[in-house]
Amino acid sequence: MMRFLLKGLFRDRSRSFFPVLTVVAGVSLTVVAFSWIRGTEADILRANAAFSTGHLRLTTQGYLREPEQTANELALRDLAGVMALLQETYPEIRWTPRTRFSGLFDLPDSLGETRAQAPVAGLAVDLLSPGSPEREILNLEGALVRGRMPRAPGEILVSDLLARRLGLELGEVGTFIGTTGSGSLTTANFSVVGTVRFGVTAVDRGGILGDISGIGPALDMEDAAGEVLGFFPDQIYRQGASAEMARAFNERHGDPEDELAYRMGHLRGDQGLATLLDLAGVVTVALIALFVAVMSIVLWNAGLLGSLRRYGEFGVRLAVGEKYHHIYGSLLAEALAIGVLGSLLGTALGLGVSYYLQVQGLSIAPFLKDASMLISDVLRARVTLGSYFIGFVPGMLATLLGTAISGLGIYRRQTSQLAKEFEG
Repeated sequence: MMRFLLKGLFRDRSRSFFPVLTVVAGVSLTVVAFSWIRGTEADILRANAAFSTGHLRLTTQGYLREPEQTANELALRDLAGVMALLQETYPEIRWTPRTRFSGLFDLPDSLGETRAQAPVAGLAVDLLSPGSPEREILNLEGALVRGRMPRAPGEILVSDLLARRLGLELGEVGTFIGTTGSGSLTTANFSVVGTVRFGVTAVDRGGILGDISGIGPALDMEDAAGEVLGFFPDQIYRQGASAEMARAFNERHGDPEDELAYRMGHLRGDQGLATLLDLAGVVTVALIALFVAVMSIVLWNAGLLGSLRRYGEFGVRLAVGEKYHHIYGSLLAEALAIGVLGSLLGTALGLGVSYYLQVQGLSIAPFLKDASMLISDVLRARVTLGSYFIGFVPGMLATLLGTAISGLGIYRRQTSQLAKEFEG
């Protein structure tokens, strides 16, 4: 019987072509949207881990209360002791100190007068210590545009965009003007040995990067750091493990009343980031629900039109003794076949587009000129295991739901009218 139904279904293009086409469109869009959202989530997590929070982040209680103010007066002191404590407590994590700072970067002319000047947001990291993970975490070799990596404490990297805007040449010495960890004015000269482009507008707009051993003294922060970031060795963030590490550490060392007490957080625990990722999950569910609803309505209408065309067929089948529920079940079986075929074709099409977007990406740099969010200029899809199956949810559900609703009309077919219809 199933073989007979399938032959009739696929020989009559009006019953199969349009429904299959509808399912293919909806499923492929679902797969692409799902993969795109997963890629965006992964990019946001990667960028925030690399440039902001790490997988784990240790700060002081007071520093954490003003994360956007770069409160270096509340930085971690006795950095050597802090690093020893962290490495003893969680030796499986790669720990690295960082200090954030901001101010003006001034380039002098031949007479020592200001030739160009721009506001900068700086990051002091451990570039020179053997075994430091920073070059890998920040992908500095890949981000280097011109010049070389710093080899001495007084050498820095600047963003390529900033260097071009200032007309800066490699080897020039610029003056950083800012405030120390105690709030007093400070000036320090640094030699620019290279330019970098990370592909994150919020960092590339006006960033400078130097070794913490050279920038720390300029900020009166010897043996100190604003924060210490921790990363899993394989660079893969584990939410459950990191949340448990942070909770256990804070229970032993935390004190909400002491501004200088240690406080550990983790990547997903950042409130703003958690809200954004939760929103992405809601959007995924909403997209699937939307496609299911739209396709169900389209397929419902197609089923109603098909029922009108097959009005006589249903009557004949009832006349020869076929039961209502059997006819209704055969319609659901046809819908199942359409759903399977459309979902397979739609998934293949969606995966093809998603793989292309994963490799090539799509540049959104023009929309990020004033952005402060840590997100790459080129967004890429990310094909995961879920991408292979997510399309079957709207594909199967919509076809079955649309057919189930339209097929209810069979039960209103009156066998008492058959003889009169045949006479006509």
